[in-house]
Amino acid sequence: MTSIARPSEGRIYFFLILTTLFWGGSFLFTKIGLREIPPPLFVFSRFTLATLIMIIVFARRLPSLNRGILKRGVIVGIALGLTNISFVFGIQGTSISRAGVLNNLFVLFIPLITRLVWKDRVGRINMGGIALAAVGIWLLATSGGVGFNRGDLISTICAFFIACHIIAVSKVLRDDDVYLVSMIQFATVAAIAGIAACAVPSAPFHVSTTAMLTVVYCAIFPTVFCFTLQNTFQRYVTPTRAGLIYTLDPIWSLLAGMLVLGEQLKPLEWLGCGLIFLAALLPLSVRYLYERRLVQQYAPERL
Repeated sequence: MTSIARPSEGRIYFFLILTTLFWGGSFLFTKIGLREIPPPLFVFSRFTLATLIMIIVFARRLPSLNRGILKRGVIVGIALGLTNISFVFGIQGTSISRAGVLNNLFVLFIPLITRLVWKDRVGRINMGGIALAAVGIWLLATSGGVGFNRGDLISTICAFFIACHIIAVSKVLRDDDVYLVSMIQFATVAAIAGIAACAVPSAPFHVSTTAMLTVVYCAIFPTVFCFTLQNTFQRYVTPTRAGLIYTLDPIWSLLAGMLVLGEQLKPLEWLGCGLIFLAALLPLSVRYLYERRLVQQYAPERL
């Protein structure tokens, strides 16, 4: 770290925002791919390809793989596998607009999990965010039409697993080679998805070129490319600032849903999604202002 020149602020934020664009795009491409490919098989294909790419590109790092990296990679890989399995089933059952917003609830699940496991304090701001999210979900459930359907529920469960994965990364990983850890993570997800594909029966299907291209996109950009960018640039910003940037994900999924798939939200659905988005943004914004005040107090020359 000390021998590597710190990138400019503009470069850091540009690439972190770019990751949210590709992650937001994964909602669209996954939705299209799932029209032909069963959900577990989609995840298996995506992460198998991603694993192969990592092995080919970073083959020279393989001699450094040890039991510790393998163990920690599997642990965080299990959390990532549960995240992606629930992600595809959620996307299959609801619009990508709603799924993107509901996935953002991970911001609120993190303090709840740390409270239950490590007795951390939740805080009034997080509790306020949880209350806002509850109102938003209620509006989605009572907006008429589909209401709060099975896909919405699974997307909310996915947000819980996203929080578990983030916590696992922060609690489990050490000063490991991030590329080897990512490789093991991807391989673990592929194994979990392969088991799920064998366990969940599916009707006969035909895979078109378009469907195969969605798998390629999801393997390269939201997986290999974004994990590399995240591991490279997130270390230069605080978790709060990174979290604020990552709340852009549902913006891209909303735009993709409307502009490409023609998804339409009713006024109450817009209000519900807005409250859920605000529920995730509010705690992060308050923590950001608190961090900024501390920097002004103890290191004003940095501002």
